[in-house]
Amino acid sequence: MDVAILFGTFVFGLVIGIPVAATLGLSSLAYLLASGIPIVVMPQKMYAGMDVFVLLSIPGFILAGNLMNRGGITERVIRFANALVGWVRGGLGLTNIAASMLFGGITGTAVADAASIGSVLIPGMKKSGYPADFSAAVTAASSTVGPIIPPSVPMIIVGSLSGISVGKMFLAGAIPGILMGCAMMVTAYLISVRKGFPKQEWQGFREVGRSFGNAIWALAMTGLIIYGLLSGLATPTETAIIASVYAAVVGLLVYRELPLSALPKILVDSAVSSAAILVLVGFANVFGWILVSERIPQALANAVLSLTDNKYLIILFINILLLFIGMFMETIAALIILFVPLLSLAQAVGIEPLHFATFAVLNLMIGLTTPPIGVCLFVCSNIAKLPLGQVVRAIIPFLVTNIMVLLAVSYIPGIATWLPSLLEN
Repeated sequence: MDVAILFGTFVFGLVIGIPVAATLGLSSLAYLLASGIPIVVMPQKMYAGMDVFVLLSIPGFILAGNLMNRGGITERVIRFANALVGWVRGGLGLTNIAASMLFGGITGTAVADAASIGSVLIPGMKKSGYPADFSAAVTAASSTVGPIIPPSVPMIIVGSLSGISVGKMFLAGAIPGILMGCAMMVTAYLISVRKGFPKQEWQGFREVGRSFGNAIWALAMTGLIIYGLLSGLATPTETAIIASVYAAVVGLLVYRELPLSALPKILVDSAVSSAAILVLVGFANVFGWILVSERIPQALANAVLSLTDNKYLIILFINILLLFIGMFMETIAALIILFVPLLSLAQAVGIEPLHFATFAVLNLMIGLTTPPIGVCLFVCSNIAKLPLGQVVRAIIPFLVTNIMVLLAVSYIPGIATWLPSLLEN
């Protein structure tokens, strides 16, 4: 009965539109009241969920991304990507995807990528003769690459939950992220050729070199983050702090597009975004503790294993479940609630934790572009000033492409584990 109250309150909250973090908190509170457990358990479990050292890196990476965005990074990355691929048929669509691969590796969040790049490229694509629905769809789809290519906030969360090295998690996402971006480029190109979308003139190697030179300080930030983690010279939290200082120096002294007067607002915005994530982590930890105390993860694993212990069918089941959950639930909340029980199920059939963690994150990133609550869809449809339904129809080819990459990563472990294995050697 108590569990029914927990899930009933949770589903009701989602249906009437209460934010996921608040829904998790309300449903957990309802369970505690119904079961007679002291309310003091709630703040204790919330604090325990947030009191994880690696989570301190989240505010740092969010601040670094905001500093670089305000300091002129977006325009420079887009210019460099456009010089590389803008001359191909549908070149601005390819530029959009390439910019997401480059810029997303700095912000670590899909929504920041969709909002920042979308605000520049969606209007630009529309002016250049691209349909508004295609412009919004390619922006939303490509924004999911950012949290796969390091750094990645969801992978930091997974590392804190599982004990897997965050550095290994970052490396595990590199090849899947590149595959995902390249597959979407092929899709965008084929659509562009079939529909006769415009292309730009080749700007020459001089423009490629010039735009690369302008963007080098921004692109070097990703290298700085990866080097800090792989060399062992810095923890993820220390790397995030270094990245923030680097971003401030580049914006203030190199690009000189980051005024001192903008710093207070950037700090406040970063603090608000970080607090929202950490509150979600706290409430989700209470919810997750309740699930564990009710032995729901074990019941789920036993129920699935009673049907089949075939490793490949289990992978298919996990993929279907996470894709479905990703349609309705925010990524970080879904990870905190579902990752540990599904990891137990995966390990029971011999799936390596690092491999499972990679395709689990990839699943939920794709969920950001699936209706009805795909956050990136809402962001891009608002920028394009289109009804959500039009963007959903236009994004279907990209969803199919991304799911194909997901299946490849799910059934070929080496795609995710090869780079991290080099770190061990």
